[in-house]
Amino acid sequence: MRVLFSTHSGTGHFHPLVPTARALEAHGHEVAFCVPETFQSFVQANGFRVFPAGISFDSLSPEKLKEHQRQISMRSASPEQTEEHAAGMFIDTFARSKVPELQRVCESWKPELIVFDSMDFAPTLVGEKLGIPYASIQVGGGRMRMTDSPIFLRHLDALRAETGLPSDPRGQALFRYLHLAFLPVSFFGSELAPTAHHLKPELFDRSGTEALPAWVSSLGSRPVVYATLGTVFNKFNRPLAMIIEGLREEPVELIVTVGRDQDPEQFGPQPSNVHVERYIPQSLLLPRCDLAIMHGGYSSVQSALYAGLPSLVMALGADQPMNAEACVALGVSRLLDLASLTPEVVRQQVREMLKDGGYRERARKIQAEALALPGLERGVELLERVAREKRPV
Repeated sequence: MRVLFSTHSGTGHFHPLVPTARALEAHGHEVAFCVPETFQSFVQANGFRVFPAGISFDSLSPEKLKEHQRQISMRSASPEQTEEHAAGMFIDTFARSKVPELQRVCESWKPELIVFDSMDFAPTLVGEKLGIPYASIQVGGGRMRMTDSPIFLRHLDALRAETGLPSDPRGQALFRYLHLAFLPVSFFGSELAPTAHHLKPELFDRSGTEALPAWVSSLGSRPVVYATLGTVFNKFNRPLAMIIEGLREEPVELIVTVGRDQDPEQFGPQPSNVHVERYIPQSLLLPRCDLAIMHGGYSSVQSALYAGLPSLVMALGADQPMNAEACVALGVSRLLDLASLTPEVVRQQVREMLKDGGYRERARKIQAEALALPGLERGVELLERVAREKRPV
C-alpha cells in the first residue's frame, strides 16, 4: 500500500515518524513524506520521497517568528493565552496553508493511508474530505489535552468549515482511526484518545553524520551529567552557561550539547571534565549517563525515560511544562525554575539527585514498562488494519 507521512519542519516533528516509516518500508509498503519545501532536502537526505506542502517555521516573517518565540517562552502567560497562540500558529497558519497543497498531493499520488505528527492538523481534514483513513503519532505533550480545549476546537471548526466539512465541536475526528504513542500509559495517564495504542519507544536521532565522540570511551568512574536545551530552545544560552559554571568544578563529567546551529566556543575554555559539543545522538549518549538536565522537550523526555535516566527539567515553553509535570508525577524528575536559576542552585540540585538513588530506581521502572510494550511490528499491523478496514482501532 501507499502511505503518505505528513509533518511540520524540524527534527522534533520528523524524527519520531522515521522508525514507523522505515518499518512500513521493510514490510514492502511504499512511503513518501509531505513537508514544507524548505525542509524537503533534509527529509530526502534520509532516503524518503518527498512532496512539498505547507510553510515552515523559518518561512514565517521575522515579526511573526519573533512573536512566536516570545509567546512560547512566556512563563507568565495564562493557559488560555498559550492555547490561543498555539491554535493561531498550528491551525490558522500552518494547517490552513497546508490543506490545499496536501489535498492535491493526495489526489495525484493516491495514498491508502496518511500518517502524521500529532501537531499537524491538515491531514485529518484532508483525510476526512477525501475518504482516506489516517493515523497520528505522538510527538509532544501539547496535544494531550487538546480534545478538551474549546479554544483549539473553535479554531479547528472554523478551518473545517472552510474545507467544506461539518462541525466537530468535540474534536472526535482528531484521533478517529488510530493514535500511536511510544511511551507507557503511566506517562500520559488517561489523557489520550480511545484509539491510542502504546508501543515500545523507537528512537531515531541520527539524521546527520554525528556519532559518539571518541573521548566518551575514555571517561572515568565519575558520574556523567548531560545537559541540553534541544534543537529549538538551544538559543537560550544563559541556562547552559549557569549549568557549566555550577558544575565545572564538581567531581562529575559534564557533557553539554548546544545544537548544530550554535558554537560551543561561545562558552569559552573549559576544564577537562567539561565537554561542550554541537550535537551528539542521545540514543548513543544517554545510556552512559547518570543524570540529564534538560528543557523537557518530548523527544528528550522520551529518550531519558527509555534509558532509565532521572532528570532535572527547566521547562522553557511550548509543551514542556506538561512533559515536566508528568515526569515529576512519576518521581523521575525535579523542576528547575528558570527565574531563580543560579550556578549554586544547579550544583545543589545535581548533588541531591545523584545522591538519592530513588530517582534512578523509579526511572528504571518506567524504562521496564516501556521495554515491555509491543514493538513496531504491532504498529505496522495496526496501520495495515486501518488502511484495510477504514474504521477505528
